[in-house]
Amino acid sequence: MVDILDEIAEDIRHERALKLAKRYGGLLVLVLILILAGVAGQEYWQAHKTKQAEAAATRYLALTQQVDEPNGDITPAQAETTAKTLITFSDTAPETYKTLARLRAAALYANAGETSKAAALWTRIGADEAAPTLLRDAANLLFAQHELGIAKDSDILARLQPMVQARNSYHGLAREMQAMAYLNEGNTAMAKSFFTQVQDDPSAPQGARNRAQAMLAKLNG
Repeated sequence: MVDILDEIAEDIRHERALKLAKRYGGLLVLVLILILAGVAGQEYWQAHKTKQAEAAATRYLALTQQVDEPNGDITPAQAETTAKTLITFSDTAPETYKTLARLRAAALYANAGETSKAAALWTRIGADEAAPTLLRDAANLLFAQHELGIAKDSDILARLQPMVQARNSYHGLAREMQAMAYLNEGNTAMAKSFFTQVQDDPSAPQGARNRAQAMLAKLNG
């Protein structure tokens, strides 16, 4: 009796399954097609992004080849021309290469004596929330290094503040620049405090530690 009941129950389940397939079969096929299309679309998008990144890398290297040569000296005019070309490239480049191109253009402007153009680019990069954090911090640090004594000390200190935490890769250099900014505005006590932090920080660059030690010796007379 139990076997017969099991067979009847199985027939009922099978019959219901057939009815469901007839009623919703088209919808299920559509859902399956959409899922497969989504997977294929995602794979296509990833492949497209990879292809874009490879093309951007090739273009970026071609644009910077001359300025990257070990013994390659370029004139200020050539540096400015290359900087303009890099900025044009950055307008359509993927995010990382866009930021790298702007950083390189800023460096070329700075080396060519076009400090205001360099500062504008560093400011633009530092404020770009889509840019990689490491590159944004580098831009803010470069701005501080080149604009100390030109820009407002309060502006420089504000840009450096997010970088002085120990977890930040640039914290040693950021603290050194904060000390210099405080010294520039006449706050010797704060300058000494930050120079001491740099001097005593084993993870800070050795050059920064040496400079901090020299500045403390000078300030302490």
